[in-house]
Amino acid sequence: VTKSDMCVFRQQSFADMATLVGASLWGPLKELWDTVEGAVWRRQPESVHLLDLQLKKHKPNFLSLYKNPPKSAEQREKVRKASTEGIAIQGQQGSRLLPEQLLTEAFILSDLFDIGELAALELLLAGENQQPHFPGLSRGLVAVLLYWDGKLCVANSLRSLIQSRHGKTFTLELSGELVALTTRFTDELMSQGLTRRLLTLVSEINVTREFERLQKERGLGNEKHRKEVSDLIKECRQALADCLFAWTCQSPLGKDDTLALVAHLETVTVEADGSLDSVNLALVMALLYCLDVSFLEQGTEDREDLLQALPLLTEKQYVSAVHSRLVDGRPWKLPGLQAVCRLAWALALHALSQLPQGSALAEFTEADEALADQALLGGVFLFMTEGMLGCEGFTHDEFYTRRLHSLITDFLALMPMKVKQLRNRADEDARLVHMSLQMGSEPPSSLRKDLDHLMILIGEFYSKDPFGLELALEFWCHTESLQHTSLQGSYLGMAMQRPPHKQVVLSKFVRQMGDLLPPTLYIPYLRMLKGLANGPQCAHYCFSLLKTNGAPHGDNMQVTGSPVSWEHFFHSLMLYHENLRRDLPNADATHYRLPPIRGITQRELDGLTSFLQLLCTIITWSENARLALCEHPQWTPAVVMLGLLQCSVQPVLKGELLLCLAAFGKSPEIAASLWQSLEYTQILQTVRAPGQKQAAGIEVELNEIESSCEEYPLTRAFCQLISTLVESALPVNLGAGLRAPGFQPYLTFLRDAVFLPFPTRAYRRAAEKWEVADAVLEVFHKLLRDYEPQPSDFVQETVELQGEQVLAHKPPGHSLMFHLLNDSPTLTLCLSLLEEGVRQLDTYSLFPGKKQLESAVLHCLCLLDLALQKEVVFMDLLRESQASLIVSPLEQLLQGVSAQSRRADHIVNIARYLYHSSSNPEAAFQSAKILQRIARYPNIQNRLLGDFTHDQTVSDKLMAGFVECLDNEGAEEGLEKGDDSEPAKKEARIRHETQIHILNLLITSLELKTPNLALYLLGYEVKKPINSTNLQDAGRCLHAILSLLQRGSERRSGPVLTSQAPHLAELCYQVIYQLCVCSDTSGPTMRYLRTSQDFLFTHLQHLPFILPGDEISALSQMSWLMKTAAIELRVTSLNRQRSHTQRLLNLLLDDQPRTQHAADGETGMEESRSVSGFLHFDTVSKVRRKLLSVLDAINFSQDVPELLQLDFFERTQIEQVIANCEHVNEHGHTVCNVKLLHRVLVAEVNALQGMAAIGQRPLLMEEVNSILQQVVERNRVRRSLSAKRHALQSWRGLVETLLTACPADLIPADDRQIIIRDLLLDLHDKVLSEDSAGELMPIVAGAVFTLTAHLSQSVLSEQQQGAGLEGGSSSGFASIANSALHLILRKLLDFILCTGGGFQRLRAHLYGALLYYLQIAQKPEEPDTLQQGISMWERLTAPEDGFSKLQRENLAIIESYGTALMEVVCRDACDGHEIGRMLALAVLDRILSIDRQSQWLLYVCNSGYLRVLVESLRQDDTALQTLLSPQPPLLKPLYIYESKMALLTRVAKTGQGAVELLRCGLVGQLVECQVFDMVPDSDSHRVFGQRDPSGFIPSPLDRYRQILLPALRLFQVILTSTTTHHQQGATQVLQWLIVHADTIQGLLRCQELSMGALQELSLLTGIISKTALPGALEGQDVNSAALPEFQGHISRFQRQCLSLLGRLAGSERERLLKQAEIAAPGDPAERREEMEVAMQQVCANIMEYCQTLLLQSSAQAQFSICLFSPSVNEPANLALPSALYSRVPSLGLVLFLLKNSAADFFRFHQSHRQALGKLQSLEQLPPEELKELCAALVSGTGGVEKISSVQRSLLAKRRLVQLINNRAKLLALCSYVIETCLFVMWRHLEYYLLYCTPTDPKDSLMPDSFGRALGLSRVSQQDLEQLQSDMGAGFGEALQRKLLEVEGLYSQVRSRYTFIQALVRRIRGLLRQPKS
Repeated sequence: VTKSDMCVFRQQSFADMATLVGASLWGPLKELWDTVEGAVWRRQPESVHLLDLQLKKHKPNFLSLYKNPPKSAEQREKVRKASTEGIAIQGQQGSRLLPEQLLTEAFILSDLFDIGELAALELLLAGENQQPHFPGLSRGLVAVLLYWDGKLCVANSLRSLIQSRHGKTFTLELSGELVALTTRFTDELMSQGLTRRLLTLVSEINVTREFERLQKERGLGNEKHRKEVSDLIKECRQALADCLFAWTCQSPLGKDDTLALVAHLETVTVEADGSLDSVNLALVMALLYCLDVSFLEQGTEDREDLLQALPLLTEKQYVSAVHSRLVDGRPWKLPGLQAVCRLAWALALHALSQLPQGSALAEFTEADEALADQALLGGVFLFMTEGMLGCEGFTHDEFYTRRLHSLITDFLALMPMKVKQLRNRADEDARLVHMSLQMGSEPPSSLRKDLDHLMILIGEFYSKDPFGLELALEFWCHTESLQHTSLQGSYLGMAMQRPPHKQVVLSKFVRQMGDLLPPTLYIPYLRMLKGLANGPQCAHYCFSLLKTNGAPHGDNMQVTGSPVSWEHFFHSLMLYHENLRRDLPNADATHYRLPPIRGITQRELDGLTSFLQLLCTIITWSENARLALCEHPQWTPAVVMLGLLQCSVQPVLKGELLLCLAAFGKSPEIAASLWQSLEYTQILQTVRAPGQKQAAGIEVELNEIESSCEEYPLTRAFCQLISTLVESALPVNLGAGLRAPGFQPYLTFLRDAVFLPFPTRAYRRAAEKWEVADAVLEVFHKLLRDYEPQPSDFVQETVELQGEQVLAHKPPGHSLMFHLLNDSPTLTLCLSLLEEGVRQLDTYSLFPGKKQLESAVLHCLCLLDLALQKEVVFMDLLRESQASLIVSPLEQLLQGVSAQSRRADHIVNIARYLYHSSSNPEAAFQSAKILQRIARYPNIQNRLLGDFTHDQTVSDKLMAGFVECLDNEGAEEGLEKGDDSEPAKKEARIRHETQIHILNLLITSLELKTPNLALYLLGYEVKKPINSTNLQDAGRCLHAILSLLQRGSERRSGPVLTSQAPHLAELCYQVIYQLCVCSDTSGPTMRYLRTSQDFLFTHLQHLPFILPGDEISALSQMSWLMKTAAIELRVTSLNRQRSHTQRLLNLLLDDQPRTQHAADGETGMEESRSVSGFLHFDTVSKVRRKLLSVLDAINFSQDVPELLQLDFFERTQIEQVIANCEHVNEHGHTVCNVKLLHRVLVAEVNALQGMAAIGQRPLLMEEVNSILQQVVERNRVRRSLSAKRHALQSWRGLVETLLTACPADLIPADDRQIIIRDLLLDLHDKVLSEDSAGELMPIVAGAVFTLTAHLSQSVLSEQQQGAGLEGGSSSGFASIANSALHLILRKLLDFILCTGGGFQRLRAHLYGALLYYLQIAQKPEEPDTLQQGISMWERLTAPEDGFSKLQRENLAIIESYGTALMEVVCRDACDGHEIGRMLALAVLDRILSIDRQSQWLLYVCNSGYLRVLVESLRQDDTALQTLLSPQPPLLKPLYIYESKMALLTRVAKTGQGAVELLRCGLVGQLVECQVFDMVPDSDSHRVFGQRDPSGFIPSPLDRYRQILLPALRLFQVILTSTTTHHQQGATQVLQWLIVHADTIQGLLRCQELSMGALQELSLLTGIISKTALPGALEGQDVNSAALPEFQGHISRFQRQCLSLLGRLAGSERERLLKQAEIAAPGDPAERREEMEVAMQQVCANIMEYCQTLLLQSSAQAQFSICLFSPSVNEPANLALPSALYSRVPSLGLVLFLLKNSAADFFRFHQSHRQALGKLQSLEQLPPEELKELCAALVSGTGGVEKISSVQRSLLAKRRLVQLINNRAKLLALCSYVIETCLFVMWRHLEYYLLYCTPTDPKDSLMPDSFGRALGLSRVSQQDLEQLQSDMGAGFGEALQRKLLEVEGLYSQVRSRYTFIQALVRRIRGLLRQPKS
């Protein structure tokens, strides 16, 4: 079926097309055609039902074919009021007001086509709607096209319906149901007079008349519009005529209808060239099929039914009516046509007479002979040749050819007597002619040439075989001489079977006609043979016939054979050659001026030409004939022909000779020798003789003879010969020895003598100009196509020639490249040819040589494309060779100025070919390819944009061209290049590749900076800011792309493009993604897609795309679509477009069946996975979530090709070669260049020498093939893996966007957890299957990490919101059941174990996931309420809460994996990638913290991993030292160190672990670390400039603290954990203190007490208080010499601690707290709290130290040491010089500390109570207060405002808990400080007031036995009295009451009884007693 090229109208818009209530002239008809085409040609499922509905609806349209809806006054009135009252439009609410202008146009249209006013209005509205697809046309012009397109749709539908009928000629193999439906429907139409209606319409519709009407009303636009309208009208007529033809092919017409058809044909006339037009031809063929009975011979199974239906046999009236009408003597307008019909009728009658039923019709059948005579008199054969074969449409239908074949063969077979008569008459005529020649008189004028005409008809008819039917085989019968060959069996289907009678008769006709052939028939007979030799088998038979004809019968007879034989022909040729050579006077070329013909008449010349043409046909088809003739020793055709070419022969004959040589040259074997002969005979003179005056050879003929005749047959033939030879073989050493070898002289001749002058030569036949151009450009194209630049091409080589050196020639391709890469005449001519071509095409008129011009233009485009393709390599090699050639890149030359237009419009001219894609798809394809190559260069983009938009009319055409190429629905994918047998398929493939190139052009262009060409083509603003674009005004490439993708998206099967053209769809999705991802275009694009197209939702609902044949494309399509969806989700969430986000989320996540696809098989699967079976308690049938089914579509397994099995090549070397051929393609995949590899391997094979190699060659080539197949497979695997990776990444991106960017409340927490569970389980199932590809694991691990993080976050937030675990519910945890959590944990651990050794980075993700998972079971921080706690018994018997239960079960699962898991984690913790190590350490830490049984601890200790970790601290030392340099280095070592210390601290928390650490020598390792001594300067002394501006990299001092504090914490933990080995631990830590004593004393003396310093001090004092004790060194193996030094250090520590206490308790306390608030304006509250805790901690530690020292020195007060002097001056104003600090602090300091602590205690207690109250009434707190609470946790100023209310209350709660716990900690510290202060005071007072004997001032200065206090030499009596009275005043009633209240408030609650009361009592007693 010839479908209209031009119809690019879309069907997508039926839904939104304005349909008025009333008749419709386009939309519904388009829908009708779509349905018919779908049912009949595309065989879509369920189409029969749709077709039935459509046919019922449109029956009136068919019955009154082409009748328009009538006008009426009522309608006119309705339309007139539409501008004021509006008009109702179907599918839209209310009525719509239409502009006045539109109504005026509607009335014009109504009058123009004589259609109803409403129909006219609707056409206009449809035109307006379709305007985007017709850039540059107004709605009225589009309406004209739609009107005729609607008519064409009806005609095409009718034709298809008729073709689908069951009948006698062909079958479409459709379902019986469909055939029954269409047959029933069309029968009904026929009975209502369809034939007459069709004939009337064919007569009435007339292009010229229609055009006059349209012209009058300005209904015609530009040339293209005119062409499209005229094409539509012509196609309508053609389709109507075809309906009748199709009917008669299948079913006979009735009597009246047949007569009507005859009556119509009587009046038919011919075109100017004497042929029928294609419409009338169709009607003639219809009549011939009416009169056809030959189908009865075929003997098909339904023959009887067909006989019954044939009116020729069943109705006598029918026969008599037709007979009388045809025998009737009235002449028709075309006597030849009458003769054809008579001949057909005569043959029909003859055939009927042979049938048994024919006896009844004897009266008519007798007349067959007479009718045939009449037909012959009417010149039937001549008319068939000229009138029917001459018609252009004849070759378009296979059944025309078959009918004419049966007509000719029936005449020859059924009427042998007539044929004999013709032959006799011809013999007679030949004698008459001969006699008149002898007599010298004119031959008689009455000669009839029927046999000549018959032969010429046969020759013409069979020489064209567009469908490859080879019908001429019926004329050949294998004769006896062929019987012995093996061919006969294969040629005629069945061996040794008698051929059918008809075939015998026909072959006899061919042979007999050649016997004793009269001279007049010689040429017609040769022409007939030429036609009959057309085809591979026919050529072979013809060759054999000519061979046998020549063999003389009998040996003794010296008679030559028939004149029609090889023998005769070559003999004549040789004689002719001999004759001419004798006439050559000398070698000089004067013979060109001899008389043209020597020894040969014009008649003989024609005979010779005919025979050459026959020879040419035979050897073109048959290779055997070629070789047999060429190698024949006597004939040597090539030699003789080349000889003749040297002689003085007419150019026409020379042309034929060259064409014959070209046909011989098709065989490479012959081609090589032909080259040598060509060079030897100097047809083209390549060597000048020394004395020769002027040129000779073909160049002279061209310039002198052909130019003056203005005809160029010889030149064209020479180009064709070279073209053929170049393709077969191109010898390198051509002409060696006589000249510099190579092809160069031929190229120079073709370029300089043929190509460059061609536009300026004169031509008698206008078309020949383009024929010459086409022929020479074809050679250039082939030469450049086969050229690959090599380094050797750029080296200037010389050859020795007769003793001198001459420059060698380069390969011809190199020379062409050089000319194309320079502003050479060749390039200029190519470009001007392109300009001329596009100018001619723009006229849309036929002109002579149009086809050749199009072909020449195509070659030019190919040359440019090849040059662009090869220029990069060419220029690289040129640069490397440093040769002196100068070339410019072609893309720059193309920007040059054109000589004709004086504008730089070369690229625009190339792009304009896209506008002609409907008529010239190949040129459009090449044009798109060139543009795609040029678009890669950013500098050209800007220029291009300017050129494209410079001239509005050109710019409209360019835009229309791009849109038209993209908008093509007929493009098909998946057709291999080889499958170009059918022109339609080839065209579809080319159109498809054009679309691909344009999309690639857009993609490349979009990656460049804006504005670029792509944005202009897609319809964005390029003159204004891009994001101001409004995409509604259509007609741009974006709309074309969307309409391609939207086709079929409303149907259940999904977008058609994804399955029909997967690669195309993939690129379309990519373009849309690129537009969405680019910040400039994102806004307008996403708005447009969302509002006017609902694009994403529509397409996402069809996911996943499953394409069994093309998995890679399906995955890529989904990747781009998912990436775009992720952007959409993010954007709609940011813009608060909740409904959009919600809709997409539901689509992706719902597991309830959706209503519109409820019946869908693919999505309605029951969820049958064992895992989730018990997690669902509902009974609703679930469907697979869309996200999961997309994941299912990604197949994780990947078949990898096996290793190569090689017999000859070395595998390692081959692998190396393959690796060398690899490159990264434009998609970023590493692939092997197969062509390059093939060249390398074949070169390797060719290089082998010796006989053995030649013998092995086939095997070697086989192995090369297997290597190449393997590499192709490898490439496919890589592409496949890459596509899977891409799809999985996109999927992961979509999932992460869903969970992260979308508002949390759109997915309720319980759903969220279940969704994450499903995703996690599915991901693990897929990745843990045996055959999953390792390359996909990293992406999966990343996804698992994110998903687990979200799961953990979701569960935690659910608990915080109060769904926590009160009483540990049975199903477990939150919304997600414990069983599901356990399952996730198991899969996670399986995944960790299955990764093996190599995937450490991947495991880092999994460790992260595991940490998040374990976090779920971590108990949240609870407020310390200080209430009376529950008793220990209650605690022990309380039921287990959910957290501990889950934790216990988790641990059980982890332990079930045994040492395998431990081994992996420990190994990763000790070695490998830094992040992996940190996370592995964290995992170990986490597991150890929950491992109550200490299984893991035992393993870590026993397997030696702990020792490895401890010993690695020494290696870390150097790395850590580098960290303290001022320039911030990499911080990795610091993080690793922190993770290690955290783990060691965790180990040390159990006694067993601490002992193990001591045994491993942990402290010893730390003692040796020198990093602790490298304290950097404090920040304030350094230049600010070196700070890291981002604040991410800490200052050197902070970095130092990050190193020191973990070590101190670790010591503290060891000191608290070791019970049994406490002494050993303390000694070791003391050793560390002493080794680093200088540093530590420096820290204790620290001037500036910042937060960091306080943290250091709180830890240091804690350690010192536990280790630096006098008895610490006793019993240890300390060197006695070092002992005094050690003790000195210890006493120094004591002194420093006491002076520190003086600073913190007294002088600096208030200043520090103030400083804390100023230093951190961001979060002062929190900072202050931390400071308070640190200070209290330091005080508590020092007081504890004092207490320990006092207790250790002695149990009784009288032998105790004294730490404080007996004075009570309060240190309120102690801001004295530091000299004072060295003195002993006074006891007043302790009293001051006591008072302060008591005051603090009450302050903290009050604040604690308030916070607790707020926590309990959190819901009632005012918003301002909530904000204030949140502010402490949220950074940034506007942070609090953005947070949702739920989140706000959660944060406030967290802040309050933090506050409460901080206060509780402070209260504990205060109460402890109070207690120790009281104790220290009591011991000192007891000593001073009871045991101390005061010294007299006049006593000696020698210290007495009581001076044991630190540096207290004397205490006078006065001091003691002063002490007692001051103390009594300081420790007054109020203080005592306070202290007792502290005990009441705090100590009882803590169920721990303090000694405050007792101590207060004792102190009071001491102070009251009188001093003795």
